[in-house]
Amino acid sequence: MTDQFWMDKALQLASKAEQAGEVPVGAVIVKDGQLIAEGYNQMIRLNDPSAHAEMLAVRQAGAVLQNYRLTDCVLYVTLEPCSMCAGMLVHSRLARLVFGASDYKTGAAGSIMNLVQHPKLNHQLEVTAGVLAEQCAAALSAFFQRRRQEKKLAKQAAVNPALAGAAPEVPDDPA
Repeated sequence: MTDQFWMDKALQLASKAEQAGEVPVGAVIVKDGQLIAEGYNQMIRLNDPSAHAEMLAVRQAGAVLQNYRLTDCVLYVTLEPCSMCAGMLVHSRLARLVFGASDYKTGAAGSIMNLVQHPKLNHQLEVTAGVLAEQCAAALSAFFQRRRQEKKLAKQAAVNPALAGAAPEVPDDPA
């Protein structure tokens, strides 16, 4: 199985997150070529700011392996991990991190900082960035564009309640 194959699995999970109204991020953990855990963003549903895709996948992998150390495991995630997740990945002793889209606002695996390879920490992960990056970034961009449009429409409806739920005007049929 290739990095692209596993990232495609993570993208499928990102789609599940989006369908649930969450930011579309998905993650899978693979050991010895086998899927052992998966997760997708569920912060809203669980009312848990730590319920990131990576966090949920790592928790599941630890339960499957009955070990908090995930040596010889690879995490595939559609978005570069934040500092919270990057720190957790170091503590879990993952061998490798593969991510799709870079996160230039909160990315902690090379974009704004690099916690997963910090030389003063007791463990560093091998990192492969940019796998299916265009597809991963497109899913995120479409989600946030739609969310901005929904907020704009809600704001307009608040100002003018007649716009709320109004059907678009259709010209009269001249026939």
